[in-house]
Amino acid sequence: MSASTVTLWHSFSVRDAAVMTDWLRAVGFVEHATYRDEADPTVVVHAEWLWEGPTGTAGVMFGTERSTGAVHNTGAASAYLVCADADAVRAVAEAAVAAGGTLEQPVVDQDYGGAGGTVRDPEGNQWSVGSYQPS
Repeated sequence: MSASTVTLWHSFSVRDAAVMTDWLRAVGFVEHATYRDEADPTVVVHAEWLWEGPTGTAGVMFGTERSTGAVHNTGAASAYLVCADADAVRAVAEAAVAAGGTLEQPVVDQDYGGAGGTVRDPEGNQWSVGSYQPS
């Protein structure tokens, strides 16, 4: 996987970087780069993780919400991951829930094509997973 092939980076803030990185890994993301605060290594200043889908690579960037008074709106992000087929959609959704996510909408066949469902990650962000490729 190469970060140079990513054309959209989804970005968000998290309260607990360790929980989020474990969840991303369980869903199939791989770490590309993580930069931590030298004084407090639990604080992620900037991280880049990649996910390989059937039509290319997706990227997410995130950092730990800092206690400096700045509000980063944790848990307010939404993303859609395209999988190769309905079986892959179900596998990603099941892995997301097993890693601490919450099932919002079960994976079902969609009227507009493909199969899809929605999971919230441990930080409250919404992740839709489906086999429908918008054109």
